[in-house]
Amino acid sequence: MKKFLIVLLVLAVAGFAAYQYFDESPPSGKKGEAAEALADKMLSAIGKDSWDAIPYIQWTFKDARHYVWDKQNDRAEIKWDDNVVKMNLDNQSGSVTKAGEQIEGEEKQEALEKAWGYWCNDSFWLNAPAKIRDSGTMRSIVKMDDGTDGLLVEYTSGGVTPGDAYLWALDEAGLPIYYKMWVSIIPVGGMKATWGDWKEVMGAKISTSHDLGSFSIPIGNLKAGKTLAEMGLGEDFFEGVD
Repeated sequence: MKKFLIVLLVLAVAGFAAYQYFDESPPSGKKGEAAEALADKMLSAIGKDSWDAIPYIQWTFKDARHYVWDKQNDRAEIKWDDNVVKMNLDNQSGSVTKAGEQIEGEEKQEALEKAWGYWCNDSFWLNAPAKIRDSGTMRSIVKMDDGTDGLLVEYTSGGVTPGDAYLWALDEAGLPIYYKMWVSIIPVGGMKATWGDWKEVMGAKISTSHDLGSFSIPIGNLKAGKTLAEMGLGEDFFEGVD
C-alpha cells in the first residue's frame, strides 16, 4: 500500500511538472489596422467569398460524426452512431431518430443538446479560418518566435465556449499553418494544432488534416454542391426543419 501511494505521488508530481512545462499563458497582441489587414489576407487565402457562396456542404469529423449543412437556410443533419438529428441551427430545434425510430421528450432534448455541442466543435474544425470575423471576435497581431506576424483571434461570445482564443501562424500567402489554442475544454494553454492537406471545394480552401502531437483530427467525405440533388440527396431532405 505504501509503495502504491508513493507511485501515485510520483505520477502526480510528474503530471504537475509536465503541465507547468507545457502550459503557456495567452499572449497579448496589438489591435488596429495592421491586424485587420492580416485578417483580410488570411480570408483571401482561404477563399472566404467562395466559402460564403457555397449552398450545401458535407463532411465527416474523425470518421465518427457525419454532417450535411444547408448553409443558405442554416439547417444541418448531424449523424453519429445510430442517431440522426436534423436541426435548425438558429434555434437548435429539430427532429431526432435513433435506430430509425422517432424520439421525443427528454431523450430528444438531450440528443439535440449533444448534437449542438458536436456541431459547434466540429463545424469550427471544418473551417475555423472563416470565423475570424464572427460577431463577438477581437483580432490583434502577435510577433511569433520566428519574427513573423501571427493573428490572435479571441471569441468573447457565441458557440458553446465563449472566451476561447487562437493564435494563427500563417504562410507568406496568408494560408494558416497552425494555431495555438487557449480553450476551456483543454487545461493546457497554447496547445498547437496544424492546418494542412488543403483541398479546394467550389473555390474555397478547406484543411482536411490536423495534428495535435500524437492525436489527429481528419476531415473526410468532403463535398460541396449548389443543390441537394448535386449532393445526391432529395429535395425533401430537410423537410419539417423550419
